[in-house]
Amino acid sequence: MVDFIGIERVQQLVARRGPARFMEELAGEIEADFLRWGEFDKSARHATHSPVGVIELMPACDGRLYSFKYVNGHPKNTAVGLLTVTAFGVLADVETGYPLLLSELTLTTALRTAATSALAARRLARPNSGVMALIGNGAQSEFQTIAFHHMLGIREVRLYDTDPAATDKLERNLAGARLNGLRVVRCASTAAAVQGADIVTTVTADKRNAVILTPQMVAPGMHLNAVGGDCPGKTELHPDILRRPEARVVVEFEPQSRIEGEIQQLEAGFPVTELAAVLAGRAPGRVGERDVTIFDSVGFALEDFASLRYLRRIHHEQHGAHRQIDIVPDLEDPKDLFALLAAAPAATAAPARALA
Repeated sequence: MVDFIGIERVQQLVARRGPARFMEELAGEIEADFLRWGEFDKSARHATHSPVGVIELMPACDGRLYSFKYVNGHPKNTAVGLLTVTAFGVLADVETGYPLLLSELTLTTALRTAATSALAARRLARPNSGVMALIGNGAQSEFQTIAFHHMLGIREVRLYDTDPAATDKLERNLAGARLNGLRVVRCASTAAAVQGADIVTTVTADKRNAVILTPQMVAPGMHLNAVGGDCPGKTELHPDILRRPEARVVVEFEPQSRIEGEIQQLEAGFPVTELAAVLAGRAPGRVGERDVTIFDSVGFALEDFASLRYLRRIHHEQHGAHRQIDIVPDLEDPKDLFALLAAAPAATAAPARALA
């Protein structure tokens, strides 16, 4: 039997901690695994692209545990009432190859993405940053806002989306979340939202080389949390932002980001720093007040590895329905797989049809 964590169970686990505490704890798990960077077998995710979206597999292994995530990205899904992103994941024991956990990762991916964004911003944004612009107010936006408010002390969030209904939704949800001390400002354009911001988070969904931010919008000292560009042909920043002399670009896993991140727009040798090196203190994050720091985040399998491990631990720590599913046979004789069929109840045969 294999542990199973579905949507309802994740709702319970998050509710008992609260989203803010859950994401802070998850950020701690993610940081701990980034600090073990050298222990992991790492590879860029395997992506299958179509004209309307992408389906990906994201593996990671530290020699003891192995994980993978199945995830899709289909920006047009919302037009027919479907999610843009869905995901599930597996955590397995390397010694036996047996799966230990099958879990939903649609909700968890949003939580871990925001947790990673805030974790990176702690090292890259200016100390005491208080204002964040949030460009793109869709499915990720509440999670990003809560994480930055709780983990960095953001006091004002400035909202803009080309779809006013998305901003309506975000305003309602933030009001319901009761985030003490947070001022929510609705803006008429991206330029208005980023004016005076310490941090700019871009989390748009269009699968194209968009220009959400132009060089003129980026002031010295800003931290850019570029989340929405996450596959080939999908970017948000004008490439000249990345080329600014004072820009410092941080990525999760360079080989993957060269294919999928904002840096796909630039020459192969363009210098970047991996987040693991910044977290471990092997490379600087922000050096000066005028640095423009850019977290070119596409999401990396290590973050899902940490999320699955965290979910499994708190799943067993907290009371509730510990569901299991029988996706691995339990045999008296491991060489006799056919016994499962021999012992199965006989099925009622369908009546034979007479031939004309």
